[in-house]
Amino acid sequence: MEQNNKQPLLSHFRRSISSRSSSFVADEDDIKPIQSPRDFFGEFLVESKKLWFLAGPAIFTAVCQYSLGAVTQVFAGHVGTIELAAVSVENSVVAGFSFGLLLGMGSALETLCGQAFGAGQLDMLGVYMQRSWVILNTTSLGLMFLYIFATPLLKLIGQTPEISEAAGTFAVWMIPQLFAYAMVFPLAKFLQAQSKMMAMAVIGAAALVLHMIFSWLLMIKLGMGLVGAAVVLNASWWFIVGAQLLYIFSGTCGRAWSGFSWKAFHNLWGFVKLSLASAIMLCLETWYFMALILFAGYLKNAEIAVDALSICMNILGWTVMVAIGFNAAISVRVSNELGAARPRMAKFSVVVASITSVIIGLLMALVLVIYRRQYPDLFSDSVEVTQAVYVLTPLLGVSIVINSLQPTLSGVAIGAGWQAYVAYVNIGCYYLFGIPLGLGMGYTLEMGVTGIWDGMLSGTIVQTCILLWMIYRTNWNKEASIAGDRIKEWGGKVDPKENDAEHQVC
Repeated sequence: MEQNNKQPLLSHFRRSISSRSSSFVADEDDIKPIQSPRDFFGEFLVESKKLWFLAGPAIFTAVCQYSLGAVTQVFAGHVGTIELAAVSVENSVVAGFSFGLLLGMGSALETLCGQAFGAGQLDMLGVYMQRSWVILNTTSLGLMFLYIFATPLLKLIGQTPEISEAAGTFAVWMIPQLFAYAMVFPLAKFLQAQSKMMAMAVIGAAALVLHMIFSWLLMIKLGMGLVGAAVVLNASWWFIVGAQLLYIFSGTCGRAWSGFSWKAFHNLWGFVKLSLASAIMLCLETWYFMALILFAGYLKNAEIAVDALSICMNILGWTVMVAIGFNAAISVRVSNELGAARPRMAKFSVVVASITSVIIGLLMALVLVIYRRQYPDLFSDSVEVTQAVYVLTPLLGVSIVINSLQPTLSGVAIGAGWQAYVAYVNIGCYYLFGIPLGLGMGYTLEMGVTGIWDGMLSGTIVQTCILLWMIYRTNWNKEASIAGDRIKEWGGKVDPKENDAEHQVC
């Protein structure tokens, strides 16, 4: 009897999906089906220009923002060893955790703002951004306790009392940066959705130049040490917030910003769910490779293993900045095209971005492999450490290639609104497969850091293959139809004629 009741529900579900897909009509501006190699390469060139227009400034912006903390660490190293340790631990553990969580929650806007912009619903972009501000600032109030109680928490995870005290004090001073994160991530997604990447790049460059000047002035010249570091780092992040707000309030975004609205407080729970799904998806990826260094710390000759692995992760981190640019670019392209009812264009954008990111990854890996005997000397004078880095270079090369493609695929997932599904994939591939395999190879089979990395890299490869399979199986007409439904659900309304008019104005 129960089975009979289920059958009509399943049939109704299939009919509703089928009818939604069959009733969908692509926009007339969608690209024509690719019929020949000439068509492919012609469209590939056109799409590449669009991608690099977005990815280039996004890569530059990511490098500038990534460098703020790195510059502070460099100057802290000239102040003293305990100051360097305090800044490093606060940046990587306390601020790193908050950065990943809030950036992930802010990524919900990539789906909503991108699709709304593509559909011409410009007035909803500002409302979405304000909703995200409400949610991220509320989350920051809870995260503030992590900063306040950083000292006992750092002692709990094994840091020395001296470093824990210094890092804990520095963390309290860095609370303003936490709320800057809550403001800047929604601002960035709001501007990205409108392809206003160049403005973000200029602001990021100005912030980095000012940050270097004032870090030297306060930390070294005036001898303010950690206090100076906190003042400058907080001010740099709030400079980015203030500059982006001025850019938006100046009227450059047109109808996308029409002022503050009480609509920001509507449908908050639905927005929270999408934000949490985005946060879980991104944090599971970020924490995965942080765990690699943690596990290496328990091996024999841990100091050499951790030093070598830290060098490799530092190099991987810089190469990932390129991948982050493509992540942002493809997210914008997919969300815009789905929102504009151009599914073939969205699909082709995925193909172009994937091919380009793999080629760039292969080139970067090739350079490392060619100079694998030379580049380790740039990072360490220890023969044991440089030899360990040399041994790990092939793994690093494979990781660079995989981690060039994987963020691009994650960007596709964000642009299409698949965050919740990818979060489940990440849990299975990373934490139920990759980490147990890595620990088994590293400890049980006594393969050391190479075994741990092999196992965890296997998890990334499986996750990448699953994302490729999901994208390959995607019905892009259906995704464009879902995007239209999502815009209506979140307060917009899809009117193709209005879309055309709005895009001409933009």
